[in-house]
Amino acid sequence: MVMELRALSLTAVIVRILAAVIIGGIIGLERGLKNRPAGLRTYMLVCVGSCLIMLTNQYIYQITGTGDPVRMGAQVVSGIGFLGAGTIVVTRRSHIKGLTTAAGLWSAAGVGLALGIGFYEAALAAGLMIFVILTILQRMDDRMRRSTRVFELYVELKESVSLGSFLRSIREMDLEMTDVQFEPDSVMAQDVRGFVATMKSQKRQNHFLVMENIRKLEGVVHVEEL
Repeated sequence: MVMELRALSLTAVIVRILAAVIIGGIIGLERGLKNRPAGLRTYMLVCVGSCLIMLTNQYIYQITGTGDPVRMGAQVVSGIGFLGAGTIVVTRRSHIKGLTTAAGLWSAAGVGLALGIGFYEAALAAGLMIFVILTILQRMDDRMRRSTRVFELYVELKESVSLGSFLRSIREMDLEMTDVQFEPDSVMAQDVRGFVATMKSQKRQNHFLVMENIRKLEGVVHVEEL
């Protein structure tokens, strides 16, 4: 049965496209629930589109008997980068968003190509692992990020409080502040200046607790991790 589905037939075409819809939808569902730039429909379209291109390539090769059966697929691998790049955003606070979404789209295209050529086992295994990485392993990644010794914070400090005083308070918390970048419009209407700073901790600390302690410092209006 599996060998029959590897050959290009009407049944194989339907099975491959339906599998691309299902697997692409499963991967995209996780992104959609998190309100990411590319969600359920985007992932479905990428996976189905890649599958269709590979099917077309196989059809041309089978009908003409000449050419490269993976040439069109190679163009998808490089071309999907343009779509992925569109989901990557650098915020005004130098915070990069969308890298995971871009990587997910690229991976979904790979799943579609595998389905398009009839490599069902690899497509199903890869689709499952992509879903696991985007869901279960994210919790592990979040825990690791929350306990790293180096992290970036955006801080809004009152103009009445000197930066030197803030630095001394930071050092008392076993933190070292480096690479300070002030916002272009850092002096705001309420006499508050904002800046992005890289924090280095002498020991592993929970970032949430660190931010709570910084919020209690004199003159701190707002603080968030980037």
